[in-house]
Amino acid sequence: MPKEFLIVIDGPAGAGKSTAARILARKLGYRYLDTGATYRVVALKAKEEGVTPEMAEELCRLCAQIEIKFEDTDDGQRVYSDGRDVTETIRTPEMSMLASSISRQKVVREAMVDLQRGLGGPGVVAEGRDMGTVVFPQAEVKFYLDATPQERGIRRHKELLTRGIPTALSQVIEETIKRDQDDQNREIAPLRMAQDAVYIDSTGMSAEEVAVRMLAEIEKGW
Repeated sequence: MPKEFLIVIDGPAGAGKSTAARILARKLGYRYLDTGATYRVVALKAKEEGVTPEMAEELCRLCAQIEIKFEDTDDGQRVYSDGRDVTETIRTPEMSMLASSISRQKVVREAMVDLQRGLGGPGVVAEGRDMGTVVFPQAEVKFYLDATPQERGIRRHKELLTRGIPTALSQVIEETIKRDQDDQNREIAPLRMAQDAVYIDSTGMSAEEVAVRMLAEIEKGW
């Protein structure tokens, strides 16, 4: 039987990391870990309790108290916050931007990194922004998935419409570019490609094609 790897996928918002990671995990029989969801859960909890990204002490309290769990079902992975299913609630544009702001706080980053490391290991496909550089620098297989801002904006726009969230394409592309700037320029764990990561430009590629490309790279190490 082939060796089990810890596989990590980094890249900007809308690059197709989540879909490709899920497909890859299914092909390999691995567990899928959406680390970005952990920051979204904290962002949702903060919004509900009136805690802003600047309130470090309150964010520290939230992170210490919150219980985040993932559950794999026939309909996909579900995300729970203190026992409540928040899978759909955390996927709005508002939560995307708030999660980006929240994740810049050191107390939040440290708490979520500890949580994510506890969920990772061989036989896991983890995707996020700093998997290969901060959370799992020891991962045997690293990918950096990218695409043009326009392509990523179009993908995100389609996803939002599918979820019943009406929004203008121009606004989504603008928010995508803003999210890139925020993620790349934050002081703590900025978005960047690990030196030993395989770069894949997914522009014009389907998620299935991306997963197949990744699988080919993984098979080189077996």
